[in-house]
Amino acid sequence: MSFYTSLSGLKGAQTDMSVISNNIANAGSIGFKRSTAQFGDIFAASPSQSTKMIAGQGAQLNGITQQFTQGSYETSDKTLDMAIVGEGLFVVKGAPPTNAVTYSRNGAFSPLEDGRVVDSTGATMQLLPVDADGNVTNRTLAGAQDFILPKHAAGNADAALVNVSIGTDGLVTATFADGSAQKLGKVAMATFPAMDGLRPVGDSHWQSTGDSGQPVIDAPGSGAMGAVRSGALERSNVDITEELVLLIAAQRNFQANAKAIEGASSLTQTIIGMR
Repeated sequence: MSFYTSLSGLKGAQTDMSVISNNIANAGSIGFKRSTAQFGDIFAASPSQSTKMIAGQGAQLNGITQQFTQGSYETSDKTLDMAIVGEGLFVVKGAPPTNAVTYSRNGAFSPLEDGRVVDSTGATMQLLPVDADGNVTNRTLAGAQDFILPKHAAGNADAALVNVSIGTDGLVTATFADGSAQKLGKVAMATFPAMDGLRPVGDSHWQSTGDSGQPVIDAPGSGAMGAVRSGALERSNVDITEELVLLIAAQRNFQANAKAIEGASSLTQTIIGMR
């Protein structure tokens, strides 16, 4: 029994090292959120047995959860690079035919030839429609629209786009050569009742699940949503020093369990060799 108890600890330590190694490997990834492995003990006894006479049966992995704490910021020369200061995730939509909606903290956006503003995965950033005063008129996923930069002013093909600005409230304003301006919408953001329930899909993107609950859609600065900082990117929330200390502890745990298995094996061989 001690062999299998130590084996469960060995597997747990190996999983812990894998999680920590993934954190360290993504220390430079934009918008990455570190993960932690949660473990629990295994204990089994029949109702008629006294628990004072029974030892535990090892450890098991309860789950790997991501920590959505704030990362540090680095400045950028691009207006379309955005960082979220506070809670919330960017809303992006994939290409047809699936049009899959995902949520991200990676604010490295770039324009394409057709004017669509996309992230590193090619998903298009979503904007909430606004009225002439810049107030949001629809706060649903169905009402969100693709972020598309106009090539010229409405009704004046000679007035080319010269500038795009993004306020802390997420309001995107396009300015044209004739001096006119157009409010394109506000950056769509989402929060969830249970952020830990989101399913990671890579590139600092997540999908909603039954565990996370339905997304709450709103503009930056509204409700629980944080503000948007244009010209900046959020780095990962990985602390290399902390991760290295945790890695050393996981290695020691692995070595201790391996030593326990070695001891159990030696004891078994001694018993078998008795005459």
